[in-house]
Amino acid sequence: MLIAKDVTPAVWRAVNTAITNYNKVVMAQKGGISKRLGGFVPERSYIRDYPSGTLTASLVGIINNEGDGAAGIESSLNSLLAGTNGKYRYANGRGNIIPGSEEVQVEAKSGTSIRLTIDRDVQWVAQNAINQAVASSRAKSGTVVVMDPKTGKILAQASAPTFDPNNSATITLDKLSNPAVQEVYEPGSTGKVITVAAAMEEGKVSPDTIFTIPYSMKIYDRTFHDHEKHPTQRLTTTGLLAVSSNTGAIKIGNMLGQDTLYKYLRKFGIGETTDSKLPGESAGILHPVKNWSGTSLPTIAFGQGYSVTAMQSTSVFATIANDGVRVKPTILAGVVDQSGKYTPAKIEAGERVLSADTALKMRTMMESVVSKDGTAPTAAIPGYRVAGKTGTAMRYNSACSCYSGYTASFIGFAPADKPQYVVSVTIQDPQGLHWGGALAGPVFKKVMSFVLQSEKVKPTPPAEIFYSLTESKLKSKTGKSA
Repeated sequence: MLIAKDVTPAVWRAVNTAITNYNKVVMAQKGGISKRLGGFVPERSYIRDYPSGTLTASLVGIINNEGDGAAGIESSLNSLLAGTNGKYRYANGRGNIIPGSEEVQVEAKSGTSIRLTIDRDVQWVAQNAINQAVASSRAKSGTVVVMDPKTGKILAQASAPTFDPNNSATITLDKLSNPAVQEVYEPGSTGKVITVAAAMEEGKVSPDTIFTIPYSMKIYDRTFHDHEKHPTQRLTTTGLLAVSSNTGAIKIGNMLGQDTLYKYLRKFGIGETTDSKLPGESAGILHPVKNWSGTSLPTIAFGQGYSVTAMQSTSVFATIANDGVRVKPTILAGVVDQSGKYTPAKIEAGERVLSADTALKMRTMMESVVSKDGTAPTAAIPGYRVAGKTGTAMRYNSACSCYSGYTASFIGFAPADKPQYVVSVTIQDPQGLHWGGALAGPVFKKVMSFVLQSEKVKPTPPAEIFYSLTESKLKSKTGKSA
């Protein structure tokens, strides 16, 4: 008969002491043997304890009742974490070992321990920041990823809402997923950096190339427009990126053409997993050019019409931050074997996507986004040069097969001249205010400010080179238009 389960050793010791003391008393009495308590036997069992609780729940995951990884790192690295049972085989004669018979004994083998790249303090700040943002905006979910662009190491990966892996009552199937690598969405204006970077690399535009930017453009049966109504403008490439012009991105997309834009999307890692070692990672959705319609090029040029994960988008910006070299994101720092020996994980060589010159120009151009004339002054950090891009994308709803709601995001890096960290913030389906600069920008600022200060990154002097946003400002600076 089971009296109680999942009690701690301390509870069992207290119960056992009480029984022993009671038995001593009654056994000293006449007929005490009939009153003696017996038959209480403890059975040892083990539980998986998660000391970080909700802090890393979606990242670490859980094990199932059989002890196998069921989500998160517990699942994707189960082969490293799980040990193997021992074996003892012998010839049996009515329960006894037969002398001289063959005996085979295999020792049990403990699993290896793993070390993650996560910085606990950065993780706490990121988790707290996204929890507050999701709650205040009444959003469906949110994600923060912090990455070292040179090594690909993930310093934080926080998602909200979360769960407590130590409390099964808080665990539901949807909460077990990891939005950073499993939830796909159309990036919106953060995708414009790929379009502009591709055109820069191909020599189609420079930071000062002048464009005539109308509020709207009709292409076939669709009308595309900017997010705010405006008269026709004369903006530089830098300017249309700073104000996040859809029609400007369409013009640059047309200069590239379908095949070239598709080539750069693939070079940036769109349409394939990042190989981050996180389970269930989605490749996103990017249809081959042969399946594009007449309006696919303009749509994709400003970040709609294809889908990404937060990890993929973070990797795109990390590539620009890392002088144009794409390094795979990784969560695994290394492993510790049974003897206690630590072996660091190998860092794979990166793949060049852009020239260092194009990447440098892109970083300088992207600083304008966080200026007072850009879409994310909320992301600016006093004393540091910050570069990034906002995103406000229409959100596809599979329930109605329609667009309903928004994805608000901001991805940036700092210091902009020599980036050391990338922070991406994605908020899904906020209610009311839904602009990326207004919602995600402050979260970026909070997380990046902590990272820079905790890592003792020195403040950076103002930029010596800056690009004009409009034709009139370019003329006043150079005396001529580009």
